[in-house]
Amino acid sequence: MSLKRKRRKLLLLKYIGEFFKIILGTMIMAIGVSQFLLPNQLSSGGFSGIATITYYFFKFPVGTTIFVLNIPLFILAYIKFGRKFITRAIIGTAFLSLFIDIFEKFPSFTNDSFLACIYGGIIVGLGTAIILKANSSTGGSDLLAYLVHDYNKQIRTSSVIVIMDIIIVALNTIFFRHIEIGLYSAITIYIMGKMLDIVFEGVNFTKTLFIISKDYQKIAQSIGKEVKRGSTGIYAKGMYTNEEKMMLFCVGSRSEVIKMTHISYKIDPRMFYCNIKCKRSLWKGI
Repeated sequence: MSLKRKRRKLLLLKYIGEFFKIILGTMIMAIGVSQFLLPNQLSSGGFSGIATITYYFFKFPVGTTIFVLNIPLFILAYIKFGRKFITRAIIGTAFLSLFIDIFEKFPSFTNDSFLACIYGGIIVGLGTAIILKANSSTGGSDLLAYLVHDYNKQIRTSSVIVIMDIIIVALNTIFFRHIEIGLYSAITIYIMGKMLDIVFEGVNFTKTLFIISKDYQKIAQSIGKEVKRGSTGIYAKGMYTNEEKMMLFCVGSRSEVIKMTHISYKIDPRMFYCNIKCKRSLWKGI
């Protein structure tokens, strides 16, 4: 088999795998929406929250409403980003809409709002993560955020999504006239975010802390003594001042990083620091 044919075969297998992930992810997401959130008037944010309102007031099918709401965004995204970007989003949205309209005809799993917000958040978050793993999306707030960010680079996509979710949850609360709906919906959105973190980052992750301070030796000694964590000194250079500095590289659990930050601040209140997540496999044995 020639190299060209082999590449085509691998590319085809990749597309088939991604297509399967899109179907699986949208099916899981649709179960969460139609069997847990929708029967209890809960919202997961995005266009599904708007579709929930229209379902109860006008009896419009939720899946169909989600797809129709996305059509203007698809057109704008096609103009801005081209066919390749938008094709996966259309496929993901179409399958999600189809599965929701199918599954909403079955009896719901629970009518307990608390259970619905917990399990609905877990299931919808898992389905969303699988879809994102396939380099696809279901349109809605994600696609709107991309368009807004492209129009104004200073606006963060995460900020657009959060603001839209807050507005939609507020609308759900107003239309259904129950503050509990808004509170439960907020829990759902939070759990969805946590599920995305777990799928993409795993459960075994920790934090990396970078510290820049003139008192780096005292800080390193105190961290080793009080937190029982070692630190690595890295020579760094400020590109604005051309000043050479020593940067400490430390790794630990979330609580340990908080302790390290407090220790560093006590020694040097003017110190600079930043922390990021990393998988355990990246720091195990350091």
